Amino acid sequence: MPYLGSEETVKELKRALSNPNVQSDRLRYRNVILRVIRFMTQGLDMAPLFMEMVKASATVDIVQKKLVYLFMCSYATLKPDLALLAINTLLKDCADPNPMVRGLALRNMCNLRMPGISEYIQQPILSGLRDKASYVRRAAVLGCAKMQNLQPDAEIDGAVVNELYGLLRDQDPVVMVNCLRALEEILKKEGGVVINKPIAHHLLNRMKDLDVWGQSEVLTFLLRYRPRCHSELFDILNLLDSFLGSSHSGVVAATTRLFLSLGSALPAVQSGALERARGPLLAACNAQSRELRFVALCHVQQVLRSLPGHFGAHYKKFFCSYSEPNYIKFRKMEILVELVNDENVGTVLEELRGYCTDVSPELAQAAIFAIGRVGQTYSEKCLSILTGLLELKQEQITSAVVQTFRDLVWLCPQCSESVCASIAGCEEHIQDSEGKQALVWLLGVHGEQIPGSPYVLEEFIDALKTEQSPAVKLELLTATVRLFLSRPAETQDMLGRLLTFCIEEECDMSVRDRALFCYRLLQCGVEEARRVLGGPKSDPSLGVIAGRPEEPINSWAGDFNTLAPVYSREDWAALTATTGGSPSLIPRVTGGAAQADLGSAEEAEAAGSAAAAAAPAAPSPPGPSEELCLVSGPPLSPELFERRWLALEPSRRVSLDWPGGDCLPETLQAALQLVNIQALALSRPHARPWKAYLYAHSLGTVVLAELLRDTDAGGLQVTLKQDPEREEALSSFLTVLKTVMQTLGNSSASLSSHD
Repeated sequence: MPYLGSEETVKELKRALSNPNVQSDRLRYRNVILRVIRFMTQGLDMAPLFMEMVKASATVDIVQKKLVYLFMCSYATLKPDLALLAINTLLKDCADPNPMVRGLALRNMCNLRMPGISEYIQQPILSGLRDKASYVRRAAVLGCAKMQNLQPDAEIDGAVVNELYGLLRDQDPVVMVNCLRALEEILKKEGGVVINKPIAHHLLNRMKDLDVWGQSEVLTFLLRYRPRCHSELFDILNLLDSFLGSSHSGVVAATTRLFLSLGSALPAVQSGALERARGPLLAACNAQSRELRFVALCHVQQVLRSLPGHFGAHYKKFFCSYSEPNYIKFRKMEILVELVNDENVGTVLEELRGYCTDVSPELAQAAIFAIGRVGQTYSEKCLSILTGLLELKQEQITSAVVQTFRDLVWLCPQCSESVCASIAGCEEHIQDSEGKQALVWLLGVHGEQIPGSPYVLEEFIDALKTEQSPAVKLELLTATVRLFLSRPAETQDMLGRLLTFCIEEECDMSVRDRALFCYRLLQCGVEEARRVLGGPKSDPSLGVIAGRPEEPINSWAGDFNTLAPVYSREDWAALTATTGGSPSLIPRVTGGAAQADLGSAEEAEAAGSAAAAAAPAAPSPPGPSEELCLVSGPPLSPELFERRWLALEPSRRVSLDWPGGDCLPETLQAALQLVNIQALALSRPHARPWKAYLYAHSLGTVVLAELLRDTDAGGLQVTLKQDPEREEALSSFLTVLKTVMQTLGNSSASLSSHD
């Protein structure tokens, strides 16, 4: 938004630029232009000064030319008619005796994003490809790619392609790398640049002349070449061997990937390359850049899938530092668990125990879960640590320890006695649903070994009316019936009260159905109930970590030095498929965010019909510009959603009809997810005002929405924001949302009439 007083500022600068006294003084003239650029970067509209700035480009001062060219490229799209007047000046500069002026003019002429510019830049680019100065050739080569980008549907000029292939043997290494990138962009529809034997050998021989970024690019392109024989293969590997010891992590990663690719039939070559790359990978894990550290840790995890002991002697390199962000600490703890062996188990467990009391609840719980994973192999040492943590009597620690106990008992039956003796009194310090589920499961399955198990379950049953989690209620039903089979005298009364409440008063249909199932199962007899519910109390086969099969290196070699180790191969493939190969770099959060549990069969039917109605075959088919194209993009975290919501201005506000009644959050969320609209947060059904925050991906943009309902009689107020702005995406989102709401309303009315 322009600042106050911007009009006076523009008038003052215009007078200064037109003043002959200022124009005659080179230093004063440059300072005025600097002020124009400064105000432009601060948000003031300097477009009225376009003609004066074009006149200022007629100078021998290189610095002044750069400033003026920057201004013209910034405002060419807003002033295309006036920008054409600057073409003559730029064409004249392309023939200047000074190569710096020629290259600068050519580069900025290609940056003018305006209609009809292609016919003006074609001849200067062709002349620049044959220029004696390497700086001009660099700009001309990149200009070829820009010219193709300006006319994506135009036929590829074979003469330009041949010229670029010829420039691959240019003496300047930057020109050579630029040619590779330009050919890749021009020929992307045909599969990209072709790397044959002469080109591959030429690139290999020029590697030492390139900078680190050029080496990384060339190594990536060399992945397309396959040697004809073993002698050629080993000649190439010998040439590349020195780059495995490069001080630049990008070069090491690109070289390692090329070694893994070329040595796909030679496991010894692959292992040797990973051995050489171990030092640089460890150095990258402790780099100053947090992002580089995280990516290096992801690649270390990838290597450990095939070589479990590869980093075993360097396990202390993965100890967490207090100043590191949590996402790095999480990854390091995962690696530490994989590096545990008989020699270092004590040291690793002591380190993990220190993380269990971290101020971050998420990090503390992750450390406890890591100790539990180690306990699947070294159960005695881990049980003593976990039992000691219970003495702290902190809510998040107790919950995580009980969840870990549940997993240990299931995977390691020998831990049952110690666990059952340790969980007494834990119910007083557990408030979250996951911890409650774990504790109730333990009380139900191993209740005969826990003296006070019926009384603890009775406390949960007495507080059932205030319990919000259906999952806890479901677990409580199963656990109480199981305990009844082993301790009927102490459990019979509270089991009757539990079944009565869940069948007659419970609103959640899944809980009610489970209660009816348990009641009818008990009617079939105790022996039949014991046969159905008395399954195994553990499954040690799932806990075998030592001796697990190692994955072959070739299974992940193609993902090395890409973002696949960061996202996981499946998620990365989904992202590249969704965004056409250019995925947005938003961290992928794996978990159960996409899972929805419908409360009843009627709600499932309503959600399914809503999805069917909101599919592309909706009433009144949209036009080509309003195609329903919501896609399942990467999820947004609550923090990222909040930052975007506060930073963006509303794009549209509309009012929709409410389906009628109070729609359950599970039903609405399930219906929206089926049409690729994600619900980030929803109010309780009877809350007033009722709010919901949604988001969706469509046509390369993210649509954010707030749903607001103030009163029972009022409609639904929808506020939409998007980043970046795109009207077609808003239309698609609104069309799908309206259809979902209408279908839910029709389903609710139909269900009411049946009742």
